[in-house]
Amino acid sequence: MIHSNVEIYSEYVEARGHKSIKALHSSTFELTKDSDLSERGDCIIGVKLDKGLKELNKDFKEALKKDSSIVMILLQVDDIKETVLARGNSRLILEDDRRIVVRRSRFIGPETIAIESNKAAKDLNRDLIKKLQSSESVLHITIYVLDISKIIV
Repeated sequence: MIHSNVEIYSEYVEARGHKSIKALHSSTFELTKDSDLSERGDCIIGVKLDKGLKELNKDFKEALKKDSSIVMILLQVDDIKETVLARGNSRLILEDDRRIVVRRSRFIGPETIAIESNKAAKDLNRDLIKKLQSSESVLHITIYVLDISKIIV
């Protein structure tokens, strides 16, 4: 059944793989516009990101800033896919122009796109991460925001 009172917003971004991607962080994962990656960047799953949070569509960002919003992030490299579920929040800042961070916790910084995620870097499909350890890999990221404010009581 399709519920007509659920508004859905989406954004598409791309990032690249890097030989130093480890994806071992237990509470976040991050995408960055930076082209290089240090050994300490164990939350980073993609570099050379084509858009930072600040550049995302205004309506999309407003939907993220609703406490009732559900965020679904689809990650794909070649034929390997991963789905992450998280929440939006009215306190989101969404002003970082270089990074996008998804958090398991409720911590919010300018780079945070979603909180209370069901997955962090260490939880992501290891086949996906293995592909992302090549600079030739393209990570396709589609982010959906479902505004369910009109259907919750």
